[in-house]
Amino acid sequence: MPAIQRSEFALALNQVASERGVDVDVVIDTVKNAILAAYRKDHAGVELEEFTAELNPNTGEAKILHNGEDVTPPGFGRIAAQTAKQVILQKIREKEKEAILSDYRVRVGTIVNGMILRFAGQNIIVDIGKTEALMPVSEQIPGERYHLNQRLSFYLVEIREGLKGEEIIVSRSSNGLIEGLFRREVPEVAQGSVQIKDIVREPGNRSKVAVYSNQSGIDPVGSCVGQKGVRVQAIIQEFSGMEKIDIIQWSDDPKTYISQSLSPAKNVRVEMDEKEKVAHVFVPPEELSLAIGKDGQNVRLASRLTGYRIEIEGKDELLVSQDSDGQTQVEATEKVSTGQGDKTDEKIETAAKTESTAEETGESPVEETPEQVTEVAVHKDAPVAEAVSSEAITSAEAGPKVAEEKSDATPVDGDSQASAPEDATEKTDDTKDSA
Repeated sequence: MPAIQRSEFALALNQVASERGVDVDVVIDTVKNAILAAYRKDHAGVELEEFTAELNPNTGEAKILHNGEDVTPPGFGRIAAQTAKQVILQKIREKEKEAILSDYRVRVGTIVNGMILRFAGQNIIVDIGKTEALMPVSEQIPGERYHLNQRLSFYLVEIREGLKGEEIIVSRSSNGLIEGLFRREVPEVAQGSVQIKDIVREPGNRSKVAVYSNQSGIDPVGSCVGQKGVRVQAIIQEFSGMEKIDIIQWSDDPKTYISQSLSPAKNVRVEMDEKEKVAHVFVPPEELSLAIGKDGQNVRLASRLTGYRIEIEGKDELLVSQDSDGQTQVEATEKVSTGQGDKTDEKIETAAKTESTAEETGESPVEETPEQVTEVAVHKDAPVAEAVSSEAITSAEAGPKVAEEKSDATPVDGDSQASAPEDATEKTDDTKDSA
């Protein structure tokens, strides 16, 4: 009988230690502390420093010693067993949690697969396998919908001290999630032949990834995109297709790098100001909207990626400047259209002369139609009759009398320029009556 008890206790002790990943000596020390705690519970006021506990690892027999003398009370074994059970379970949980945290400490900075377990207010509790992790609001993608039992990929950010001890923090909005997904989907990135130089991201909207390869024969952009875009599409599907990813080739030449960063805009010309860290980019009008992006998003991400303030100019004088603090400013300068040639300038000049003449003579300026201003501007040195439109009178109706009046007509000087159209009209009416 004693042999059976000894075997069962030793077997149970070893089984608990192996299942929980705890050393046997740790379990024995935990049981001794539990026995002393149970003895103090029944004997209030005793100093535990003067008492020691003994536990036989073979039989499981427990004793309380005071200065080397056995003071174990009768029936103490059952009480000690219950208390020891609770303390052992608590200690085992602590040791197990420490072992799990030690395992995940090595995996910080990688991606893990998890399932949404429950919602704790605005925070989300995620099951990542051996334990649970916390995803705060700041690490969630704005606009992304989460529901219970949803399986997603998460980025393991850190292990930090929380209200209930150490907590594992995971993220969906971190740049590390993009990098981890590329490592998982693109073998060249996992092997190191293609390097991810930099990532800028607006979670849930758009990301730009700069890639580079120093090995000949490897296209870094093509490797990340994959055949018919299968690799990058697999990454986009991790975000339910709501986030676009631009893959550009990194370059140590700032002009080339800025030009590449404004993708998908093409045919851009870059002028640099190295001292002020400002880049002036000239874009064709048809590419202007692509270079700016929705609400200036494309140029904003390009500025963060390259570290330069980018100012985009098009032929229609639209200027987009990206500030260092991430603010995008759009300015439009208005200019008089030169599409009508020099005639527009003549109209403006003639109108100005007419106003100045009226002010000198003290007469009120006559409001004239654009056609009248044009005619006066073109024929200002010709006779009044010649300034009249040819449609107002026909040579067949006028006859020789019109020719006489045309020959007697006197040129219009600068002082009477404002009233010239009215005089010409009166002469035309007289000509019609005489005819």
